[in-house]
Amino acid sequence: MRAVYTGLAMKTTPRLHLDAAFESQRDIALERDQAHYLTGVLRLAPGDPVSVFNARDGEWLAYLTDVTRKGASIRCERQVCAVTPPPDVDYCFAPLKHARLDYVVQKATELGARRLRPVITQRTVAERVNMERMRANVIEAAEQCNLVFVPEVMEPVKLPKLLQAWDAARALVYCDETAPIADPLAALKPLKAPAAVLIGPEGGFTDEEKALLKSLPFVTAISLGPRIMRADTAAIAALTLVQAMLGDWHHAD
Repeated sequence: MRAVYTGLAMKTTPRLHLDAAFESQRDIALERDQAHYLTGVLRLAPGDPVSVFNARDGEWLAYLTDVTRKGASIRCERQVCAVTPPPDVDYCFAPLKHARLDYVVQKATELGARRLRPVITQRTVAERVNMERMRANVIEAAEQCNLVFVPEVMEPVKLPKLLQAWDAARALVYCDETAPIADPLAALKPLKAPAAVLIGPEGGFTDEEKALLKSLPFVTAISLGPRIMRADTAAIAALTLVQAMLGDWHHAD
């Protein structure tokens, strides 16, 4: 949760994700941490504006109402923005450990990934994924970057199973320093959304996994230049390139 300036009021307006359904004049009780954030941290009082959103009802202007020692409520007034999903680009990744995974999940959300898919590869170190923590990081990032949508966090899947069930209409882009086309923008130019970015583990894909990826017609390898990047850096670089060519950063000639 973070306070952001919006056009909803002539002051800093906090922005919260809520799972509840929004309707005009509906009162919604806040969770304890959200109530504490508004009243204990930001020192808001009844009548102060709050911006609330979810992936079902969009973004709404609301006002803080009841404030007690036990919690607080908001009252919805009106919708100010419909749900606005980012381009249909998935982020598939071998899980990293703790803080670095948090960082990548947050940045993937900020960069417009519509879905996050943990993928278990032969060299994946962190095979156990805290799904609740991932979803919390996605929500926090969506609150901070004014996203009127919450990316879906999918259950972990092993790489062969992921590829076996893959929809061939969705281009799959992965990073490979031996990519046949050295210029990543040139490699991405023929592609269109829907698409996905696949980032391997710290040790990279095995030869067997690379052979499998190269054998599939919907897979495109891109190079990220001469330097070896950490997995979290590669994720940001690859998602940036894909957004520039296929996503909402792209402007057709």
